[in-house]
Amino acid sequence: METYHRPRKRFGQNFLHDQSVISAIIAAAQLNSTDHILEIGPGQGALTQRILPQVATLDIIEIDRDLAQSFVESNHDKLTVHVGDALRLDWREILRDDNYKLIANLPYNISTQILFKMMEHRQHFTRMVLMFQKEVGDRLRAQPGTKEYGALTVMCQLWFDVDRVLLVSPQSFRPPPKIMSEVLKFDRLEQPRVRVDDQEFFQRVVKAAFAQRRKTLRNCLHAAGFSKSSVDITQEAGTIDMRRRGETLSIQEFAQLATQLQTIENNLLS
Repeated sequence: METYHRPRKRFGQNFLHDQSVISAIIAAAQLNSTDHILEIGPGQGALTQRILPQVATLDIIEIDRDLAQSFVESNHDKLTVHVGDALRLDWREILRDDNYKLIANLPYNISTQILFKMMEHRQHFTRMVLMFQKEVGDRLRAQPGTKEYGALTVMCQLWFDVDRVLLVSPQSFRPPPKIMSEVLKFDRLEQPRVRVDDQEFFQRVVKAAFAQRRKTLRNCLHAAGFSKSSVDITQEAGTIDMRRRGETLSIQEFAQLATQLQTIENNLLS
């Protein structure tokens, strides 16, 4: 399945060839014969050919039509090929049940966008093993009070346990990127880490809190369109000090803030 293919910069192609890294990814996925797998960006099939013998079915998404055609021509009965942009395809047509595992060596230029799409469909994935540039990996594993901690951290850790599998050097790819990479394992929690009454409102609060990192929660929420009255009343309630910056809040505190702020806004409107 793996033949020479000139990497295309517009697709962010860096082909993984290091067998020790491939083995670590396969081990982290803990594959078994009943698994349904989704792989994004299989490239030349370095991971794909190791996955196929161990699982029930494998769906792959490949944007490069030349590479996709080579998978189609392999005519493997476990393999389904979806040609197109993972950000534009309708995943509801691909994911047929709720016990998928997701494996991907993500293009660096769209990795966070794809991660948010994965979060939208999180109910389908019991485990994800994903490759990111190290900077993004640091953000996903970050703790409150650090410069890496942000909206992506909070939204991801709300639903998943996130652990590093290994760091990956540029020499593990062809062509080698200019940065270190990191493989992370995501295990879906049975319930969100903290209770969130309104997912959409919670996400709106979290994104607002990090939109202007140097500003206080009060100023960030005002700038994001929350009413001055509701923010002031929330401050007076004293549960969360609105003079703090978003990066200092734990996930639990974000949940408290979102619940209180939404309750106050609803009361002001009634």
